[in-house]
Amino acid sequence: MLGTLCTLITVLSCVSGVTVVTQKPPVLSVNKGDTATMDCNLGTVTDQSARWYKQVPGSAPQFVLRFHHSHSSPSYGAGFSSTRFTTNHQSKSDYRLIISNVETGDSAVYYCKTWDSSAKDWVLQPLLSSHSNLHISQLDSKGR
Repeated sequence: MLGTLCTLITVLSCVSGVTVVTQKPPVLSVNKGDTATMDCNLGTVTDQSARWYKQVPGSAPQFVLRFHHSHSSPSYGAGFSSTRFTTNHQSKSDYRLIISNVETGDSAVYYCKTWDSSAKDWVLQPLLSSHSNLHISQLDSKGR
């Protein structure tokens, strides 16, 4: 039997002025050792970086990485590396966080945000709906 699945609940939408940031899919399930991907659309913001954060409930958010479509590689936060955490972009406003070989320690809340220069404010989801909730089982897809 397959191991317990990892569930990822992603952000649906956020409004700040005219800027709407969205994440999808709403739910993503992967097994330990597989790859988890989260997509973030920055809406009308096309000149700023996407920033990804990980937050363990009860703890402060941790900066995972920042990526701008014009750069060749992301900038990483402390404790995060390109061996498992990476990103790419499909357009100037569409970004993807990719977590390879997911581990139980990856269980957390993930969210993206960006700077809206016209509103002069950070754009992200309201606190109660601003997350991608990732749960990873100790078991891999072979039940080990």
